[in-house]
Amino acid sequence: MNSIWLPSTRLVFFRLVKIIIIVCVFPFPFCFSQNTGSPFVWPEGKHMAISLSFDDGRTSQVDSGMALFDQFGVKATFYVVPSAVKQRLEGWKQAAANGHEIGNHSVNHPCSGNFLWSRTRALEDYTLKKMRDELMECNKQILELLGVRSEVFAYPCGATFIGRGKKTKSYVPVVADIFLTGRGWLDEAPNDPSYCDFAQLTGMESDGKDFEQILPLIETARKDGLWLVLAGHEIGHSGSQTTRIAMLKKLIAYAQDPANGIWIAPVGEIAKYIKAQRKDLYSKAYSEWRK
Repeated sequence: MNSIWLPSTRLVFFRLVKIIIIVCVFPFPFCFSQNTGSPFVWPEGKHMAISLSFDDGRTSQVDSGMALFDQFGVKATFYVVPSAVKQRLEGWKQAAANGHEIGNHSVNHPCSGNFLWSRTRALEDYTLKKMRDELMECNKQILELLGVRSEVFAYPCGATFIGRGKKTKSYVPVVADIFLTGRGWLDEAPNDPSYCDFAQLTGMESDGKDFEQILPLIETARKDGLWLVLAGHEIGHSGSQTTRIAMLKKLIAYAQDPANGIWIAPVGEIAKYIKAQRKDLYSKAYSEWRK
């Protein structure tokens, strides 16, 4: 029997084909690396992005870091614990006024109870409600102390779970509900701007490294058009959990050389740009489907 296609049926069919193509191709906008000839489109012809981030709100970040960043006109992201902010309150107020990003790092810095110092605030003993309440309380305290609303978060110790055994749960959905981004720790790769989950951004360690050790990470990210989020703690010339000033000076000079095509900016600023780019691509795809 010959099938008869009415014009309206044909139109619906072809639109369904377009939907299938969009669903299959466009969930990962610009997801191909430079190796396949279609990199993510960074602003002003840049080839990659770098964010400098630091955890805990340690005093050396104010005492040693701010002058360095302000000297070079670089804005960094600082994930703070409110009790630490109080130790250098005026310095943190100035940091926020100068445009540095202030992120949430929880009130109590809960980690696994396998760290003896965290046994009284062990993630194994948390519930999702307790974690949500603590993150909201941290946001409240940061607003009261510094007058800024935190949009970004870093997981203490890089751990994303609460509970233990069969009752273990991820609190990534809680972070995704409250914040623009959540950053990990001791990760092994930069973020693909076309694919990354904003609630689970990778954070690669900058502590204890010379620039020559960081450079290969930058080169890899630039080759593939990625976003490198560096994560550190203390800022100084040497010491445990310390991002070295000499390394930072070399990195910033390298990033600010136009020939290297690097955008260096806070985590939230870059995340908002990526989000807008993704939305724009989806809008274009939808408009194409409507034709």
